[in-house]
Amino acid sequence: MDLRHLRYFIAVAEEQNIGRAAARLHISQPPLTRQIQQLEDELGVRLFTRTPRGMELTGAGELFLEEARNIRALVDQATERTQRAGQGKLGRLDVAIFGSGILDTIPKVLLAFRNAYPEVKLVLHSMSKGEQIEALRQRRIDAGFNRMLAPLPDLATQLVATESLFLAVHESSPLAREAVVPLKALAEHPLIVFPTGARPNFVDKVMGLCQQMGFVPEVAQEVGDSVTGVALVAGGFGVCLVPQSASVLTFPGVVYLPISGAPENASVDLSCIYRADDQSPILDAFLQTIRTFGK
Repeated sequence: MDLRHLRYFIAVAEEQNIGRAAARLHISQPPLTRQIQQLEDELGVRLFTRTPRGMELTGAGELFLEEARNIRALVDQATERTQRAGQGKLGRLDVAIFGSGILDTIPKVLLAFRNAYPEVKLVLHSMSKGEQIEALRQRRIDAGFNRMLAPLPDLATQLVATESLFLAVHESSPLAREAVVPLKALAEHPLIVFPTGARPNFVDKVMGLCQQMGFVPEVAQEVGDSVTGVALVAGGFGVCLVPQSASVLTFPGVVYLPISGAPENASVDLSCIYRADDQSPILDAFLQTIRTFGK
């Protein structure tokens, strides 16, 4: 038995006439009659009673019609879902997140993708940069978000956003009275930097900017993430350069100020990383969402 048998049987059962069913199926009557006979022989039961008026379903035929319709519905559903999966509209996407981007930009990207592809299950994983790279290579995740990514031959990157830098200071600091803080002013204040871990990272960015301005900052603390860095600013431990995403963090007494007198590269990129050889239509749809994000 194949799906053609079911299609032919349903047409005859609904039309109750071989001639009308043949016309509906765009075939001639003799082959349709043979197909129904073959189906009955295979099942070992009579599905129709032949009458002068046409074809009437037997009791077994009534039951088989219900089951045949269910099977056709499941096949149609499977076909549609397979096609949607092939178009990147159905399935699962494992995404790793880390750092200050999760405070603002990344949730907006993920929400845009979920709204565009509601049948794709997004599974999020909290991983550092090194963990993301390893997980990608082991195919445990499909994509990750991070900053300051060194080129790797087996991984590709898609730029998500380029963010300006802000200085987080305590409201009691003399700097808090300034509308804009010169980058050179950091030479006179203890600096909190983040994150610890794999290099290059945001610490290298901050230290490089300071060196371009002709000074080496006094590093008071090197911490794991932006949340901890800004929390220390709130505690009076120093000042902290943060990407724009981190400026949404609200701590008592902390204000965020734009910086001036900085080199032209006083910004930081947020990127999505993925396997260069990944041909998944779901990943392609995700990357397309990133490319159109914010346009």
